Amino acid sequence: MCGFIRNVRHRWWSNGPGEASYLFASYCFAGHLFASQLFASHLGNLMKSKTLSYLLILPLLAGVWGASNAWLPQSGGIAHAAEPAGGDDGAHLVARLKELRPDIPIEAVSASPLPGIYELKLAGGTVFYGTEDGKYLFAGDLYELGETDLVNLADIARSSDRRDLMATVALDEMVVFPADGKTKAVISVFTDVDCGYCRKLHQEVPALNELGIEVRYLAYPRAGVGSPSYAKIVSAWCADDPNGAITELKAGNDIPEKSCDNPVAAQFELGQEVGVTGTPAIVLEDGRLLPGYAPAADLAATLGL
Repeated sequence: MCGFIRNVRHRWWSNGPGEASYLFASYCFAGHLFASQLFASHLGNLMKSKTLSYLLILPLLAGVWGASNAWLPQSGGIAHAAEPAGGDDGAHLVARLKELRPDIPIEAVSASPLPGIYELKLAGGTVFYGTEDGKYLFAGDLYELGETDLVNLADIARSSDRRDLMATVALDEMVVFPADGKTKAVISVFTDVDCGYCRKLHQEVPALNELGIEVRYLAYPRAGVGSPSYAKIVSAWCADDPNGAITELKAGNDIPEKSCDNPVAAQFELGQEVGVTGTPAIVLEDGRLLPGYAPAADLAATLGL
């Protein structure tokens, strides 16, 4: 298997660095490639050794791109992708998907940097990639091998949408801890009052404020609307002093139960739309999403401060 991969990698790179400059982080593959006996035998060996869980199976991609598949072995039952029709702006791919899944919520289709591969953006932020001939579909993110780091191209597209969604939230619907002096940056944080790392991040808020970073809290009760955490965070939003109330809750203290017209359920739904899967989730002004806790100094460095 190692010899096969080395041979494939050598031939793939020989086709030119332009094709080798993109990395596909694929979580699943749809299509007839799985039917090949040769690939199935190698896949079986890898699965037995439990090394495939997060392996990026690069060599298969060139066969689907259609740009250069001469390096693939010509025997052993590996299927070759048909030549793409060309110039249909992904219409054939979308038509095939609609045949199989009429209810798939495709919001936008655009060409990816890879020849013959289109990006499909679905409602809720999910991104698929598919071949122009409508035969293969990939779920995952597309990465570019940049000069100094990997660049998640899919998340750049999501960041733009995320920024637009965050702009719909009124400032007076958030619990805001303003910067000391001049505001140098703003972070929006989806938070849960019962989350341990949310409480740890809250302890960093004074340091963040001192660094000129304004912290805007949005409610994201992980247990869902109607849960005890939801009732607590509603009480904080409805308190006479929401900043003090949320600080008390994050210290593990109780606050008086209160109810009012509040944006908690709407913010919880917004969090799901922008891709929040856990708390804390920090959204930067440019729309980037940073999952989890980070110390004030690290956040400041990320913000270029």
